[in-house]
Amino acid sequence: MLGNCMSKVMELRRKEGESHTVPSNGKHKAHDNGRMIELRDVYKLYKTKSGDFPALKGIDLNIEQGEFVAVIGKSGAGKSTLVNLITGIDVPSSGEIIVDGFPVHNQNEDQKARWRGLNLGVVFQFFQLLPSLNLIENITIPMDFCSTYPSKERKARALHLLDQVGIAEHAYKIPSKISGGQQQRVAIARAMANDPGIIVADEPTGNLDSRTAGEIFELFSSFVDQGKTLLVVSHNKDIGPLATRVIEIADGEILNGNQKKISALEI
Repeated sequence: MLGNCMSKVMELRRKEGESHTVPSNGKHKAHDNGRMIELRDVYKLYKTKSGDFPALKGIDLNIEQGEFVAVIGKSGAGKSTLVNLITGIDVPSSGEIIVDGFPVHNQNEDQKARWRGLNLGVVFQFFQLLPSLNLIENITIPMDFCSTYPSKERKARALHLLDQVGIAEHAYKIPSKISGGQQQRVAIARAMANDPGIIVADEPTGNLDSRTAGEIFELFSSFVDQGKTLLVVSHNKDIGPLATRVIEIADGEILNGNQKKISALEI
């Protein structure tokens, strides 16, 4: 899988011109109502040997531009399913999902892949860095795939992003030569490569110690000052005070979708 990904990247680098820029496609423009993420009566059923399992049950959710929303809940509550639907990685059984004006629920895979590359920054628990590429090369991959920024400017942008996440001095190292926390910072820098309006993270600190996790949450919080909208799934209670809103999911349903600023002690 990694080999195929690298081959595609190298082919794109050979074929691309020097003047490609981000196409005009409504990027970074919220709906007229200011909402960046809207879910309307969303259900997700998984087929099992014992019958259909409802992972999400009639979810209604609105996230406005510039919000930092934390999603909490026990394992199996539906948190990761929610993220996968919002990012278009999975499809709902029914309902509508509108992200920055894009109807995710009724697009084909190619349309979603192109849209996701330009408009979403996605961060996972496992860093998913290509092991044989240095940090700069890992960060320029999204720019290569989507032909964003002139190719001669991509290295400088990658260096800028590494500086923004605090590890520019490691730019020419491969992932195995840096710590887990540093690798997650690279993954975050990669998610920012195409300057998306929305950052979505699924358990981004699950493999990190508490001190490093706190640093990562602070880093996410700083993106709000840049006008980004954040949706972060986490088991870590330390995220509560940093978020503008905390959403709790249990058994596929939102318990407190409109609650603002839950303290860590209340989670």
